[in-house]
Amino acid sequence: MTMQTRRERVRAEREKLIVSAARELAEAEGWEAVTTRRLAERVEYSQPVLYSHFKGKGAIMTAVAVEGFASMAEELRAARTEAVDAAGALEAVARAYTAFAGWRPALYDAMFHHQVDLPFGDPEAPPALWAAFNELAAAVRPYAESEDELGALAETFWAALHGLTTLMRQGRLPNDGHERRLALLLSRFTGV
Repeated sequence: MTMQTRRERVRAEREKLIVSAARELAEAEGWEAVTTRRLAERVEYSQPVLYSHFKGKGAIMTAVAVEGFASMAEELRAARTEAVDAAGALEAVARAYTAFAGWRPALYDAMFHHQVDLPFGDPEAPPALWAAFNELAAAVRPYAESEDELGALAETFWAALHGLTTLMRQGRLPNDGHERRLALLLSRFTGV
């Protein structure tokens, strides 16, 4: 292994450690608790070392969000591919999406509710964002009248899931109505 390769590997491992520590701290105490000082203490590196990897908290949160989209894509893919038919896949993806937000609230907030430097809906978006979106698109594809309609239909499904999830998480919709709302949304696609 060359010295350059080793340095790159160590740098990547350090970045992963910083991102993991930020995510864990945010999940435990909220994003307000995530500071470069606390992260430096937690990963046992100096603040200048953190700044050599990330420009600040926003850049760290962006890296956490990208990891979140990769995790979401994996969960959506698993849910979709385990289903036996198109309606089951759509329901499984909807349930996986809303569950993801409930199980990982700080991660979901980094992905969608905090200002992060990610270009959504842009060819330059990181592959992890496209992977998550493409899983939503794959689930709604059987219900699209054409390939031209598919993107807008996937965006609409995503917006509905995100809206239901966000409103429920913020206490603006009661949790006990979630199953009914999800069934109504799914019936608009499946006709069942």
